[in-house]
Amino acid sequence: MMRILGIGNALVDIMTLLQGEYILREFKLPKGSMQLVDRERSEGIKAATAIFPRTWTSGGSAANTIHGLAMLGTDTGFIGSIGRDDIGDFFENDMKKAGVNTLLIRRNSPTGTAVALITEDSERTFATHLGAATELNETDLNPLLFEGYDILYLEGYIINNPPLIETACKIAREKNMLVAIDLASYNVVEEHIDSFRRIVSGYVDILFANEQEAKAFTGLDGEQALPALSEMAPTVILKIGAEGSWLKTVDETIKISAYPVKCVDTTGAGDHYAAGFLFGYANKLPLEKCGILGSFMAGKVIEIIGARMDNARFREIKKELNRILS
Repeated sequence: MMRILGIGNALVDIMTLLQGEYILREFKLPKGSMQLVDRERSEGIKAATAIFPRTWTSGGSAANTIHGLAMLGTDTGFIGSIGRDDIGDFFENDMKKAGVNTLLIRRNSPTGTAVALITEDSERTFATHLGAATELNETDLNPLLFEGYDILYLEGYIINNPPLIETACKIAREKNMLVAIDLASYNVVEEHIDSFRRIVSGYVDILFANEQEAKAFTGLDGEQALPALSEMAPTVILKIGAEGSWLKTVDETIKISAYPVKCVDTTGAGDHYAAGFLFGYANKLPLEKCGILGSFMAGKVIEIIGARMDNARFREIKKELNRILS
C-alpha cells in the first residue's frame, strides 16, 4: 500500500446548527463559502451563535482527509502548525488516536478554529480564524519529513502561502512522490487563480474539484470543465454533489453515482471523498473503484453532523468496504 502525507491548516471545527440564515447576513458571510476572519470577528460569531446546538471536532480540510485515510488503515502523516494550548493538544491527540504520524510545529499563537455554520438545507459556511496555522512556512518543510511517503496530499487553502505550497511540491517531486490537491473553495480559487494554475499545471497528478471550484478555475459549467481540467492534471475528479462525480484520465472518462443516503450535513463530504478515492488509489485499485469508494465515504459522512466519524461508524464502514470491493 502507498503511504500518504498531508499538509494543511490544523484547525478545530466548531459545528453549529443554525435556525434561519440571519447570522450569515449579520456577519456578511456568503452562503457556502469559506471566509477567513480575524480573531475579533471569530469571537463575535462564536458569541452570536452560542444559543444554537454545536459540537467541537479537530479538523482542517487535509487533516480530515488524512484522518479518514488513517481510520481506513492507510499509513499516513500530517504536517501542520498548532499553538501551545489545550486546543492544540486536542488536535494532536485526536490525530494520533487515528494512527496518523503527527509532524506538528508548535507556535506561540493560538490554535486555529473554523466555525462551521450549517443552515437548515444542510449547506455549510465557514468562518475561519487560522491562528497558528498561518505560521506554517517553507522553512518548516525539512525534506526528511517526506521520506517514505508515496503521495503528497495538499489542501487548496494553503495557496495563501505560495512559497509553502511550491516548496512542498518541489520536495515531493525530488522524492518521486505523486502530488494530489483539492481546490478547497470557489472564492479561494477566484482570489488565487494564477497561483493555482501554476501549481496544478506544474506539479499536480491528481486534482479534486467541485462544480463551483471548477467553474472558478476554468470558466466552464459542470462536466464541460472536465477537458480543461484534464489538460492541467493527469487524473481529475469533478464532484457534482447529489449527481455524483466524474473521473477523467487520458484513457478513461467515468461517471460515478452519488451514494444514496439522507443528507444531514455536507461538512467534510469533499474531504472524505478524497479519503475514499486515495484509499483506493493507494491500494492500486481501478479508477472506477476509487471513485466508488470516494462516493461511499462522502455519503457516510453527510449522514452525520460534522466532518469526523467515530470509531463505531468506521467499523461499519470497513465491513461495507469488503462488499464494495468484492
